Amino acid sequence: EGSRSSSMAGKRPAAKVTYYRLEEVAKHNSKKDAWLVIHGRVYNITGFLGEHPGGEKVLMEQVGRDATQGFEAAGHSADAREMLAQFCLGELQPEQLCAFSGGKNAVCLQFSF
Repeated sequence: EGSRSSSMAGKRPAAKVTYYRLEEVAKHNSKKDAWLVIHGRVYNITGFLGEHPGGEKVLMEQVGRDATQGFEAAGHSADAREMLAQFCLGELQPEQLCAFSGGKNAVCLQFSF
């Protein structure tokens, strides 16, 4: 009757994730080196600045920081969200996904789309 294959057969190992801190992202804030964060993921959008349908200026206002709110406010399409994948460098350090609201209260969010 033969042996059954492992439940891992045919599955690729999880890709190693590179983590960044907001301080590192903040250093990449120019037209020649433009990074930003959207939903906890870090993107290098340097090569996309001139191609952005909304213009380079709106992106330059967001580089070097978390641009999630601006990205969502703009109402991007599913295609735009998929396009982000090609610019992804990694993710924010998990402890930097926490939003503090008054005093010692912290709410940590896991982002996905």
